[in-house]
Amino acid sequence: MDILLFFMETGFWIATIRMATPLIFGTLGELICERAGVLNLGIEGIMAAGCMAGWTWVYFGGDLWGGVLFAAFIGALFGLLHSLFTVHLGLSQHVTGLGITMLAAALSSFVFKMLLPKATTPPKIIPFANLDLPWLADIPFLGPILTHQSPLTLLAFFLVVLVSYLLYKTPVGLSLRMCGENPLAVEAQGLSVYTIRTGAVVVGSSFMAVGGAFLTLSAFDAFYIGMVNGRGWICIALVVFSSWKPWKALLGTMLFAAFDAMQMRVQQQSAMVIPYQFYLMLPYIFSILAMVIMSRRAAYPKALLIPFRKGER
Repeated sequence: MDILLFFMETGFWIATIRMATPLIFGTLGELICERAGVLNLGIEGIMAAGCMAGWTWVYFGGDLWGGVLFAAFIGALFGLLHSLFTVHLGLSQHVTGLGITMLAAALSSFVFKMLLPKATTPPKIIPFANLDLPWLADIPFLGPILTHQSPLTLLAFFLVVLVSYLLYKTPVGLSLRMCGENPLAVEAQGLSVYTIRTGAVVVGSSFMAVGGAFLTLSAFDAFYIGMVNGRGWICIALVVFSSWKPWKALLGTMLFAAFDAMQMRVQQQSAMVIPYQFYLMLPYIFSILAMVIMSRRAAYPKALLIPFRKGER
């Protein structure tokens, strides 16, 4: 078995991009929050809430894009709650984030069991179909890969471009970055640090929830408890790996997804001499090593985790 042959297979890259999509949404959302100076450890629970919200909308008769918007709305509500405690009240971002994760995850499970108390198997919905764009299929190598993806995958790639542009090419992005570096300078310009940070957390949390909705509306066709499976925590590590830059965040998500896709194929083709848990931990080991190497010189936002209080110097 030649592992290098995996990288020449179309199926490998189809799986890699599909696995990377929810990570892209989550990592971008966390990156926006942290660029503004707020650590959002609620990401795991917000992604779970996005899974539940998107699935619920479609299961009870709504359309798929409506499910995406509803998931984003629910994520924004949790982001607003998080910003209320961390931005406006100046409470611990660690404790608040963990509280949001537990609240959102528990509420998702509770609502599911209340809506379907007698369900023995997860009810199914009709998920997003693969892209059906003839011009896309004609692109060499990339065409067959992208035509096997969900429309949400293209949305994720578009958001990488959009967030990168907004952060580095617009006054809004400059103000947001300065809130994470020197909020006093933002205040000196007559801008509200509270408003900018709140907006960043709300938008970032909505991205996280859409990442969760991808799991129920594209990757799978049902909701089940625990389906986020630690992806939120991976996104936090990927933000550090990326040095808080969107394009490097995309690279990090693709790298982790490639490791994950590779371990699945190695596990399928190897004799069961080695326990399968060994293969499951490989992407995490490789990602930790890559993060250590890439993040040694990472320039983190100077005001990250530091509450802002108006008028204080």
